[in-house]
Amino acid sequence: MFESLSERLGGVFDRLRGRGALNEADVREAMREVRVALLEADVALPVVRTFIDKVTEQAVGQSVLKSITPGQQVVKIVNDALVDMLGSEASDLELAVTPPAIIMMVGLQGSGKTTTTAKIAKRLTEKDRKKVL
Repeated sequence: MFESLSERLGGVFDRLRGRGALNEADVREAMREVRVALLEADVALPVVRTFIDKVTEQAVGQSVLKSITPGQQVVKIVNDALVDMLGSEASDLELAVTPPAIIMMVGLQGSGKTTTTAKIAKRLTEKDRKKVL
């Protein structure tokens, strides 16, 4: 899922970076492509709308720094908004329950449930948990 999303977003940003100056229509077109990419990656519609509105508002009204191009500025705004939405800090997984602690993994085929489970297991074993699966 994230590989496809990364490729789609990368294509949008490559087109933006290549332009010297951006107008509001360019930003709105790019945000339309970002919206489609996020929806195809199964991101919830209300989340996509909020994200796109926030990024568009910042990108259209933003004064461009002299050291970077307008396209790079939009890429930075999108990156900052994604980090803000996903969380900029790692949070601990607290399992303060009587063992065994059960975690249910749900998702579509190929969405990364097994990989995520393995990563969680590795993280827990590094925190002195003896049995994780």
